[in-house]
Order: sequence, then C-alpha cells, then structure tokens
Amino acid sequence: MTEQRDAVLPGLARARMAEINASHTWGSALSTQEFAAITGAGFDPVGQVLGTAVFHIGFAGRWGCSGAWSYYGGTEVSSSAYAPFSQLVRTMYGARRLALARAMAECEALGGDGIVGVKLRVGHFSAGGMEFTALGTAVRARSKARPAKPFTSHVTGQEFAKLLHGGWVPTGLVLGISIATRHDDWRTYGQLRWTAGNQEVDGYTQLINHARHDARHQLQLDAKAHGGDGIVVDEMELRVRERECPSYENQRDHIAEAVFVGTSIARFDRAPGGSGPKPLTIMTLNRER
Repeated sequence: MTEQRDAVLPGLARARMAEINASHTWGSALSTQEFAAITGAGFDPVGQVLGTAVFHIGFAGRWGCSGAWSYYGGTEVSSSAYAPFSQLVRTMYGARRLALARAMAECEALGGDGIVGVKLRVGHFSAGGMEFTALGTAVRARSKARPAKPFTSHVTGQEFAKLLHGGWVPTGLVLGISIATRHDDWRTYGQLRWTAGNQEVDGYTQLINHARHDARHQLQLDAKAHGGDGIVVDEMELRVRERECPSYENQRDHIAEAVFVGTSIARFDRAPGGSGPKPLTIMTLNRER
C-alpha cells in the first residue's frame, strides 16, 4: 500500500469537497463548546471529513499453536516476525491508516491544516468484510505558521485549545495494536481445577501483560514516527477469547487483543506574551475592584 494510493480520493469524495468549497459553507461534528474553544485558539473549522475503507480479511498469519511444544508453555505477540496473527495485525494497521489518509486528503482539499475529534470505527460491512472509518472536523489556522502536512488527532475542541495554550501541538493520531496467543499448558489446567483454591493463573496474567506491553511499545514507535514528544491516550481496549488448539485435539489456546489509540503531541515555541492571562484561583465579583 503506497502513499500515492492512500492520498487518492474516490470520485464522489472529490465531488463533495468541490461542492463544499463552492458553497463557502462548512459543516462539522463539533459541539457549541468545541466550536467556541477552537475559534478562541486561533483556528476555524472548514468542514467535516470522512475516510473509509472496506477490507476482506482472508489470511490471519502463520498456522499453528503458540507454546504447545514447550513444557512450560509460552506467549507469542504479533510483532514477532513469524508469530500467529502477525499478518492480521499488519492488515488492521493498514486499513485504519488508509481510512485516516483519505480523511487527511479531504482535509487538504478543503485547505485545512489538521483534523480534530477523529473517531475511528471498525464494523462488519453488510456485503462482507470489515469497514474502517475515520470521521472528524478539518480546521485551519488563522496565523501564517502552517504545518507541512495536516495533522490528525482524537482530542476534542476544548482539549485541542488547552494543548495549544499549554505549548503543545498534535502531530498525528497514533495506534498500538497487538495480538498475543498462548496455549493452555498443564500448569494452567492445574491452576483452574476446583481443588486448586484461590490463586493466580500465571499463564493468563502473562498473556494479557504481553499483549498490553507490546501494544504500548507499538504506540510509542508510532508516536516517534510522527515526531511526537509524548502521547495523550484516548482508547485502551483489551479483548480475550479462547479457541480450539489447531495442533492438539481437545486442547485450547487463549488469544488477547490489545488496541491503544491516542494522539502524539510535540512542544512548540510560543511567541513572547502570547500565552494570555494566567488562570485565577479566586475571582472577585465586586465590579469596583
């Protein structure tokens, strides 16, 4: 999947952008409070943007069972080169980024500098496959300083204004996705027997810890690629399911999927005196003072 393909808008989307530009009227997904916060921070909305992509998921990755060959079991994460579900995770990244790239292309067509309030959604498509969408509001700065390319962010209008007033700017929406797999070994089965009493199931703890740790690591790598100094996290999702072991009959594996979504942010140099008044801890209501 090339950047050239990512930036191409479908014909209907190009027609919609041309219609918005010709009408000189913009739409948005902003609330009244968000609109006031964004305009107060020196930005104006230029239109609602949408990117979408429908993918057929036909291949998940290497067939097999993680840790079934080992006496003590083991957990594999999708970032490993030959791990199960590695191809599926690459597709999940690619589909989300394609939807984001198309939303960014709409933002550029409207003359915007970035997108705020991005909502990433994944759902089943009625005709088959998975639908990935990115919906947000494109904004444009009133100042002469413009970013080299549009930014994307999940932050609301109020949060966007607070970041700017605090000396931070969004650099991009970032993702951390990981799928960890683990075979239920003899120790796990032993810890799940009713005679085992109350105790930790070590294998399951290791499974979710590996999935979360790998997803956080992938999130940090994505933020670094976007030139960010830090991350404000929007969504942390963890789902665990079981399946029949593909290698051994009447045995099972457990799969943990961790998805982290956030916005990478970077510090910027603020002009002297541009910070505005400091917030008051106490405000007098006496008009004579």
